[in-house]
Amino acid sequence: MKPDISARPLDRIAQAFERPGRAAALMPYLMGGFPTIETSRDVGLACADAGADLVELGIPFSDPLADGPVIHAAATAALEAGATPAAVLDVCRTISERVPVVLMVYANVVLVDGADAFVERAVASGASGLIVPDLPHDEADELRAVCRHREIALVPLVAPTTPAERVEQIGRDATGFVYTVSLAGTTGERAELPPALAETLARVRSAASTPVAVGFGISTPEQARAVAELADGVIVGSRLVRAAGDGGAEAVGAEVAQFASALER
Repeated sequence: MKPDISARPLDRIAQAFERPGRAAALMPYLMGGFPTIETSRDVGLACADAGADLVELGIPFSDPLADGPVIHAAATAALEAGATPAAVLDVCRTISERVPVVLMVYANVVLVDGADAFVERAVASGASGLIVPDLPHDEADELRAVCRHREIALVPLVAPTTPAERVEQIGRDATGFVYTVSLAGTTGERAELPPALAETLARVRSAASTPVAVGFGISTPEQARAVAELADGVIVGSRLVRAAGDGGAEAVGAEVAQFASALER
């Protein structure tokens, strides 16, 4: 299905979660600027070619608190190679012509020039949403208001440890989708899915009217298929970032194709 790039950012995300014949939307993560800006652009396009429904595009940051060793190392390498937010937004502009892009960006990058200025640049680059993992929900009112005004999603995160009252608040305010963190801790490949995932997703679903996607720890197509039985979206990160470093766009495309095949009904 060819994406409607003229649609509102929020509508593009909604459309991505409605792909016929797929058990759940597939959302690969890639680090902008890793191993180079041009390669990360090629990686994003390879994801689109291989069947991604959305792409999560990371903007490298020097202190990525939510990221495990693979993604942290990729961010460090990207920064050392000269990657900047402006360069990654240019990558976003290219990829967003193929699939909706949600930017994963840390709060300092957003707030250094102000929420208005960053969101304006994000929208101009074709981004459909933002994920800001280190911005607490109750401190996000300004950014949330700016995103609503510009009709771009501010995607919240819910963890297994998030209190019930906070889950209800997040569900009410969520736009785009809710990013459900499968386990406590940082990103990274895991040998198995956490046993409490179904319970966590049930809590999130009861509070949210948006789709619910799961990330952190999904390492194999078999795990992705299992998550798709519970959630609306599957986010795969560290395995693909590792593939980008080892084999570039071709390697990532091959991996994404396997995950896409696992999610077909």
